[in-house]
Amino acid sequence: MHTLLITGPGGAGRTTVAAATALAAARHGQRVLLLSGDIGDPLTALVGGPAAPGLRVARVDSGEEFREELVALQQRGSALLGMVGARPLGAEEITELPGAEQFALLRALRRAAAAPDTDLVVVDMPPLHQTVATLALPAQLRRYLARLLPAERQAARALRPVLAQLAGVPMPAQWLYETAARWDEELATVQAVVEADSTELRLVAEPGPAATDALRIGRLGLALQQLPVSAVVANRMVPQDCADPWLAGLAAQQEKYAAEWAAELPVVPLAHLGRDPRGPQDLERLATDALVPEPPAPRRAWAVEDRRDTDGVLVWVVPLPGAHKSDLDLVRRGDELLLTAGPHRRIVPLPGALRRCTVSGAALADGELRVRFTPDPGLWPRTR
Repeated sequence: MHTLLITGPGGAGRTTVAAATALAAARHGQRVLLLSGDIGDPLTALVGGPAAPGLRVARVDSGEEFREELVALQQRGSALLGMVGARPLGAEEITELPGAEQFALLRALRRAAAAPDTDLVVVDMPPLHQTVATLALPAQLRRYLARLLPAERQAARALRPVLAQLAGVPMPAQWLYETAARWDEELATVQAVVEADSTELRLVAEPGPAATDALRIGRLGLALQQLPVSAVVANRMVPQDCADPWLAGLAAQQEKYAAEWAAELPVVPLAHLGRDPRGPQDLERLATDALVPEPPAPRRAWAVEDRRDTDGVLVWVVPLPGAHKSDLDLVRRGDELLLTAGPHRRIVPLPGALRRCTVSGAALADGELRVRFTPDPGLWPRTR
């Protein structure tokens, strides 16, 4: 199954483009699921009543998801809550907390990827900076769980009564580890969907200087998470043959920035309707064949170049398109590398060969961060 995540700077029209993309793919005979978590359900106004043949529309209800999850968590921990004298919250008095939308969208993405009779899932994602954070969540949270509640501690549960007497405090209950294991399993499933070769991103922006800056920072975050961008939709393009001088100037600016984007990524132009799209008729006009996605190419791992024979080093190549030297920072800590690119940060495990090396330098050139590693003689296998 092909999963297409659509995002872009706020106000760029990503919801409209997501709906138009889903409709265009359905016209080509694909069985499409269009998924959105936007408050207010703008897709209903665009798609209308019954969806087109081959197209299904689903909306993520983050409030309901949050209530169900919290009630279930209280039920599993009822014994512990009773011990401390806590009163469980009723479903009717629970309101969602900030961040609930992200988790609800990830769960919906996991379910959508396993939906039967579906060829393409089109997801109307949040604005670009939120999308980067949302897609990074599964791997980040799994790392936190592994550090805070390591699975190997469960093997010592028979010693907890003794340890509790020695420490004077109760040891964590078994349900806590079981809950952590369940969360890790769910997060692993979502992470597998996000990192699958069949999942790709498409960016939506109205060509201009502000959008160019936002796309550069957003693409840095996506590249740091190894999430491929397949194309940019240049939305609300003004016709070039405008008689009005003001519109002609705007059209020239849009063409200039769209051409700059096209030097790095495929660009799909989408015409301005002269008004905000409203209803199925406008959506029909926007659902051009150019929006139909092609099957994504396999993802490329960050390559390790062996240059020991020439320079005596191994080089880890990290693609970071649009990065500036001032954006970047890296720190080696044990078997991990802490990478910073602009406002984004990621902790990545080192490949096996690089764990036996020391970081000896780094350089940025042509959109690639090249980190040099020198083999540690005390750890590197000796050769005759």
